[in-house]
Amino acid sequence: MNVQDLQRHIKQHGPAPLYLILGEESYFRDQALDVLRQVHPGRDSCDAADGSMSDEALDAFQSDVVYGDETNASEILGLAEEVSLFSLRRRLFVKWADKLSARDGELLIPYFQNPNEATTVVFAAAKLDGRTKWVQALKKKAVVVACASLVESQRAGWVTQHARALGLSLEAQALEMLKEQANEGLYAVMRELEKLVAYMPEGQRVKVQDVELVRGKPPGISVFDWSEAVSRGDHGRALDIVAKNLETGEAPLRMLGAFLWQMRRIWKASTLLREGQDQSQAARQAGIPPFRAREFMQQAQRWKEAHLRRAWTAFAHADSALKGGQASSPKLILDDLVIQLCQSMQRPIAR
Repeated sequence: MNVQDLQRHIKQHGPAPLYLILGEESYFRDQALDVLRQVHPGRDSCDAADGSMSDEALDAFQSDVVYGDETNASEILGLAEEVSLFSLRRRLFVKWADKLSARDGELLIPYFQNPNEATTVVFAAAKLDGRTKWVQALKKKAVVVACASLVESQRAGWVTQHARALGLSLEAQALEMLKEQANEGLYAVMRELEKLVAYMPEGQRVKVQDVELVRGKPPGISVFDWSEAVSRGDHGRALDIVAKNLETGEAPLRMLGAFLWQMRRIWKASTLLREGQDQSQAARQAGIPPFRAREFMQQAQRWKEAHLRRAWTAFAHADSALKGGQASSPKLILDDLVIQLCQSMQRPIAR
C-alpha cells in the first residue's frame, strides 16, 4: 500500500502492531511516519481536560524513536514489550532499520511472529536486504507501506498537483524543469515550489526563467553540467562540480545515482541516434525536456558506445567503494570516477 492507502487502512481497521515503511523516496517515508504519529492511542486514566497531562507530554510517554545504527534487538524488544501507564497503545519507531545487524534482526523474528498488540512498532528504511531471514519475516507479518520514487510518467502530475495546492500555475517548460528535478527527490521539488510561492506575483504564471532564478544553487553544479564537463574531458570543471555538490551537503550516493541516471539517458539517446532517429525524436524518447534537448543531444553525440561501456565499469567500482570500506572518503572516490571518465573521453576509440 502507499501513504493514502495507509490512512484509509488505519481509519477502517485501527493501528496494526507492525509496520514496515520501505522505499527510497524520503518525502513519502516521512509522510507515512507522520500518519502513524498522528494516530492518537486511547487513554486509560489521564485526561488533559483535568489538567493532568498535555497531549505533548502524553505523546512523550507513549512514543519512542530509535535508530538502527545506535540500537540493538534487546533495546527494541524491551521498548516494544513495555507497558504504558498513560495510554492503551504505545508506538516505537525504528528508523534507519537497514543499519540493524543481521544478528539483531534475527533476534527480532520471534517478536514478529507474536507482536505485542498494545504496541505499534514501525520499521523505516530506504532499502532492506530481502535475502535476509529477518527482513523476509518482517515483510510477511507487517503492514508494508511502499515509498518508492516516482517513475517518469508520474512526476508531471505530482508536480502540477502540489504546485496548484500552493497557488502556482506552471508554464509547460517550467513544469518540465521541475519534473526533471524530481530525480533528486521530492523534497528538492517542494523547496523550489515554496521559493516560487514567495517570489511570484499573485496570478502570474511560472516561467522557466523564474524556476532558474529561484533555484538558489551556485551555477554549474547540476548533474547536467557535470555530465557536460565530463563529456568534454574537462577535469578541472568536473572536479569543481563534485566539490561544490559536497560542500552544499549533497549525499555522495545520491550524486552518483543522479549522474548514473543522466548517463542512462545519454546512452539511450546515443543508441537512438545510431539507429537513425533524428535528434528531436531521440531526445523525446530519452525523456529530455524540450528546453534542454539541443544541449543534451550535443552531449550524447560525444559519447560513443566504447566510452559508455568504460563509464559503466567505472560507475560500478565507485558504487561499490561508496557502499564499502572506502565510504569514509567519498570525495576521493568521486574525484577518481571523474578523472577516469574524463581520461576515457580524451582517449581515441579504436577502429
